[in-house]
Amino acid sequence: MENVPPPAEELATLDRELRQLEARRAQLLARRAWLLAALRPAAPFAAPAAPPPAGSGGPFAAPAAAETSPPGVQNLLLTLGGLLLAIAAIAFTLVSWGEMGIGGRSAVLGAVTVAALGTPVVLLRRGLFATAESVAVLGLVLTVLDAYALHRVGLPETDGLGYSALASAALATLWSSYGVALPRLRTPLPAAVVAAQLPLPLWALTADAAAPPIEWALLLTATLDVAVVLWGRPAAVKVVAWTGAATTGGGALLTGVLRSLTADDAAAAAGPAVLLTVAAAVALFAAWRTSAAWVSAVAGLAVVAGVGGVIRAVVPGGWAVLGYVLCAVAVLGAVRTPLPRRLLGGLAGAAAAVHAAALLAVLPLTALALAGPATTLTDIWSGGSGLPDLDATTTTLLPAPLTLLTVAAVLAAVARYRDDAPDRARDEAGQATPVPPAAGPGTPPGAPARPPGAPWSPAAVRRAHGDRIRATARCGAVAVAWAAAVTVPVVFGFGHSAAVAWQLVLTLAVLALATAVRLPDVSITALVCGLGGSVSVALLSLATRPATFVVLGVLVGALALAALRTKGPVQALLACTATFYAAVLAGAGAAAFDLPAHRTALVLLSVPVLTAVLGAVLRRHTAALPVEITGATVGLVALPLAAGDAPTLALALALCGVVAAGTAVREERRPVAGHLAAVCFVAATWVRLAAWDVTSPEAYTLPVTAAALALGVLRRRKDPQASSWTAYGPGLAATLVPSLVAAWGDEHWLRPLLLGLAALAVTLAGARLRLQALLVLGGAVLALDALHELAPYVAQVVGALPRWLPPALVGLLLLGVGATYEQRLRDARRLRESLSRMR
Repeated sequence: MENVPPPAEELATLDRELRQLEARRAQLLARRAWLLAALRPAAPFAAPAAPPPAGSGGPFAAPAAAETSPPGVQNLLLTLGGLLLAIAAIAFTLVSWGEMGIGGRSAVLGAVTVAALGTPVVLLRRGLFATAESVAVLGLVLTVLDAYALHRVGLPETDGLGYSALASAALATLWSSYGVALPRLRTPLPAAVVAAQLPLPLWALTADAAAPPIEWALLLTATLDVAVVLWGRPAAVKVVAWTGAATTGGGALLTGVLRSLTADDAAAAAGPAVLLTVAAAVALFAAWRTSAAWVSAVAGLAVVAGVGGVIRAVVPGGWAVLGYVLCAVAVLGAVRTPLPRRLLGGLAGAAAAVHAAALLAVLPLTALALAGPATTLTDIWSGGSGLPDLDATTTTLLPAPLTLLTVAAVLAAVARYRDDAPDRARDEAGQATPVPPAAGPGTPPGAPARPPGAPWSPAAVRRAHGDRIRATARCGAVAVAWAAAVTVPVVFGFGHSAAVAWQLVLTLAVLALATAVRLPDVSITALVCGLGGSVSVALLSLATRPATFVVLGVLVGALALAALRTKGPVQALLACTATFYAAVLAGAGAAAFDLPAHRTALVLLSVPVLTAVLGAVLRRHTAALPVEITGATVGLVALPLAAGDAPTLALALALCGVVAAGTAVREERRPVAGHLAAVCFVAATWVRLAAWDVTSPEAYTLPVTAAALALGVLRRRKDPQASSWTAYGPGLAATLVPSLVAAWGDEHWLRPLLLGLAALAVTLAGARLRLQALLVLGGAVLALDALHELAPYVAQVVGALPRWLPPALVGLLLLGVGATYEQRLRDARRLRESLSRMR
């Protein structure tokens, strides 16, 4: 037999073992902290700390970590020392310079400079590298002060910019030679690169006739920086050179672009074009040697800006954008040339950026062509053109659609382009990249994992990336080509009929493409374009009555046909759009017969009727529910139109109730449509009673109460356990509460008497059937109604009594309650239990 301890004893044993485990865990954590501290590099001449006893019962305190390391303290002291010496040298040069003769001044500065530059040699031999670095920096600062002092004393008449250019060149040469002679010093060579950024730009700013223009000086400086990047050795030098190349090269490109944009003729634009072309060649060479894609993108943009600037200076103003786009197309054609692959990404990115900028440039005209009818139409069927009136000729506007077509053609070419040659060559050579295993329990941490059953390799990733690019290009080609076609009526100045016909045919063509093509991305893009075009042509057709009916009728039929040829969410969207245009067509028909607003509402209600019938036919189809919701929305729009005439509003609400009741016959729509039908019928009844000037609240509430009580009886038959509050409470309250409020303000005796009799009947029924809702509601209303009848007499009695009597009666009541407190609590508890047992 097993000896199982009692639960209390077993619980105490578990708590004791848990405390022991926590104590042991604290010991192990303390030991681990000490071991980590012991493994850290100890300070020189520091005795190793003795380990704490491993068997002590409490946690061990880990040794406090030092806030600074000895190398850090050393570097800080050396930096501060060098900084103070540099400040002292500057102060000596600027303040105390005039107190000494020319010989003394030269001797002091020369001796100090030579000592500062020579001392690092001795310090490096003794292994004091940080100290040598600080003294070398001081020496570099002193050379700058020597150059300044030489200009102030020896060459005061020399031009400041020219002397600064020569001095910076000399300092760059001196510092680079010093850095090469002492390769262990890290500061001289980067400082020399920084100084080398100044000579050519400063020389260009002088008035010398032989000085180059500032943009060429900046470009030549950037070229030298690129050379340093390519053939320089220390990493710090390359970083500084990259920064300098980006700064000076960017300045040269910006200057060239600004001058190209402001050139008046081809001759003036040729100079900036040559500059930008040379800069592109330098950038392309740097990108080829460094594999920096962004540099090749800069090269592509520079070529487009240069050549496009010449074209801009030659062609009329509206054709400049197309010229830049054609240059970008030429750059994009470099993908077909035998250039290194690492250059093609940047060039393609530059061409894409130019195409995007061109789209932004012509976007206003496209937006104006689409939204023009909404902005120019002042009134429906006013007879206007509906097109925006632009103060421009066809020659001026023609470049916009041509630009869009060019971009669309480029995107289509990109969508068809496939570059699988490297992958095929690798596969043929048998150099397939090994496929990592699928992620699982045996996969090492950090190893790339592939989904089970899916190939993973650089070639596969590249193909997937290419597929995404091609999909995006297909979508862009469709959208841009459609935008180009949209601008045609505005560009060529079509009349209203021609413009409507063009936009309608274009919309139908795009919708046909959306339903015919098998590529989902192209289908969705064409669908979006088609829906946008349908809105534009619908607004455009509102200028004349025949165009309105023709366009809306064609759109309804086309969208319905397109919905039949599609599936899923796209079908639901097309069906809902067709329903919307059908509602607009119904409204236009009412307007054509000059019907007032409340009559138009009845016409619009035909849409919910048709959608309800269509939903019943489609049943559980995907588009059934969206179409029914769209029809119900049209019904909600129709109700405010009928609000101006109460009888018509009552009829409209009744029709909505009939539609909802018919929909509620279907089991899947019953929970929502049933309640909606009840609300519509009740609202229709109330509106009709209000139209008949009926003010008695019972006329409004009794129908609701009768329907609600009938539903409550059915509910209780199906579920005998249902609460009486749920089954009968709302129905009874709908009549009893408004009647009670009306009875309190009624001076006659008939309503209070009838209300009292009804409340008494409800109370007796609740007591007989043991229903809580009936008993409580009927009793409360009966008591309040009786209080209303006794209120005048109570007021008379209270007015006749002395003022001290009510407090005395209240006090006696409290005494009586206190004396029988326990019995009263028992009675209240018994009453509560009796009520709680009721349903």
